[in-house]
Formats: sequence, C-alpha cells, structure tokens
Amino acid sequence: MVLCCRLAAMYTRPVYGQTVDVSAKVVIHDGPHASKKHSIAPDVVVWLSPLQPVESKPQPHAPFRLLQKNKQFTPHLLVVPTGSSVEFPNEDPFFHNVFSLFNGKRFDLGLYESGASRSVKFDQEGASYIFCNIHPEMGAIVLALSSPFYAVSSNNGEIIIHNVPPGTYRLHIWSERAKVNSRNIPREVQISASTANLGEIDMQVTSSSFADHKNKFGEDYRNSRTTY
Repeated sequence: MVLCCRLAAMYTRPVYGQTVDVSAKVVIHDGPHASKKHSIAPDVVVWLSPLQPVESKPQPHAPFRLLQKNKQFTPHLLVVPTGSSVEFPNEDPFFHNVFSLFNGKRFDLGLYESGASRSVKFDQEGASYIFCNIHPEMGAIVLALSSPFYAVSSNNGEIIIHNVPPGTYRLHIWSERAKVNSRNIPREVQISASTANLGEIDMQVTSSSFADHKNKFGEDYRNSRTTY
C-alpha cells in the first residue's frame, strides 16, 4: 500500500550541490493491537517526492529484466524509473503468458515460447502486479517511480536513501504485505544535515494482493499439471 500525505511545513530553499543520506527503520506488527515486532521487514519501498526544484543525477534507464525461470519471476520486486522498459525473457523450457490487469500498467504479452522475450514500457508511476496466465504460482511487482530518491528495506528493515538534497519532500511508503500506521508518520518531511533520520516507520501485516488471484479472464485457474 502507498502512503501519500500532507502536513504543514516551512518552505526551505534547497542547498544545491549538498546531499545527505536519509535513513529510517521499518518495523512490522502482526496486527493493530499486537506488541510483537518483526525483525525481518524486507521489500518495503520508501521514496521522497520533492516539493520544490532540486538538483539530482539523471536516473539510469539501463536494461531492466524480470526473468521467468523455474516457474518464478526474478526478482519478485523490481523498482524502475517511470518511463522505463522492462524485458520479460522466458528461460523455462515451456510457454508463459505474462499479463497485468490488476493494478498499474495493464498489458497482456500473450503466449510465447522458451528463449523468447517481450518488453513493456511502464510510463505511469505506480505498482503493477504481474502474473502468468498458465502458472498461478508466479507473481511479481514492478514499481515505477518518478523520483530518484528511494530505497528498498533490507531484511532487518533498514532504509537508506542516498544523495538527497536538503529541502521539503512528500513521503511515500509501499509494501506488498503491510500497511502504514499513519498516525505516527509525517506527511511531509524536511530534510537537512541535522534531520536526515526519519525514525521508525510503524506498519502492520495485511493480506497479499497475490492471494487467490484470478487469471487474465477473471476466472479461477484450472487444476492442471502445467507442463507447458
């Protein structure tokens, strides 16, 4: 889920040429009243959208790939700059049919064989949930971002966003399996050398969007041996 919020904050002119590393810590609870925190909180994406012009290095648009092999997409989560093209190579010895109709970019690459590859341009910001119409166990997310100031949490929930110019930013948080306890999260953040730590991001577990998903026709998958 994505948190995109606002909070009144003083405008500060960005200091060009100076950057800081912004840090945070993600903690995930089992439920709204649970006291237990998970020490493992991977694949939470945190990004900052500048609310005034800032200097930043151009985002790399090098080739991005979501590999199909062993009836899996690798990686499971792929973060790309908005406008990037992603290749979907099939390295399994059978057919796949990659599609995304649930959220974000909508497409259907059709059935294609081992050794073939097809591509999709993700031209709008947001999360796209990717599936195979033949193999229900396959699922992945492509998250397209218009801001270069982002990071994906490590296994222990650590976040470090590198090279952020001082200024005012809108804070966004996305996770496949958790939602933000928003009352403890600022809607806008002021970044400077002395305020580069966002503190603790408190989240709670939710169900995954991949649970019991349908095929591209909106129907249940057939029970088959999926040998092709």
